[in-house]
Amino acid sequence: MYVLDSSAFIHDFHTSEQTATIPLVREELTGESVYRYDAMEGSGMHIHIPNEDTTETVHRAARESGDADVLSETDVRLVSTAFELDATLVTDDYAMQNVAEKLSVDVEFIAQDGITEQRDWHFQCRGCGREFDEQKDRCPICGSELSRKNPT
Repeated sequence: MYVLDSSAFIHDFHTSEQTATIPLVREELTGESVYRYDAMEGSGMHIHIPNEDTTETVHRAARESGDADVLSETDVRLVSTAFELDATLVTDDYAMQNVAEKLSVDVEFIAQDGITEQRDWHFQCRGCGREFDEQKDRCPICGSELSRKNPT
């Protein structure tokens, strides 16, 4: 089974396998993509609502990897759906791929190259330059904002 992100509808992804998605994806779509969503739903695509325990598991994995601030609630619920259904997530979103990889969820990408490795991001203070393993609202030392930094 494939769980489809909005990029699957935008890029007209085709498969003979069973498909699933979440209602929030339709809200992200415009134009012909909406018609593709509706047609696939009418042809038997499963519309899934993940449970809150699974959603919290994905939020936790996103915080651990450093992707929490770049994932939308739609993204979190799509990864949760793929996790619950033991399905392959179809997305071009790198942060979603990174969190899915952390949770051992298979990913297929469409128009972009997929990630080559799973990353746990670090965060660096824009003011004093100190590095942290976890995202914080502000640097506890100088109060400046933190930015995501590629781990080396």
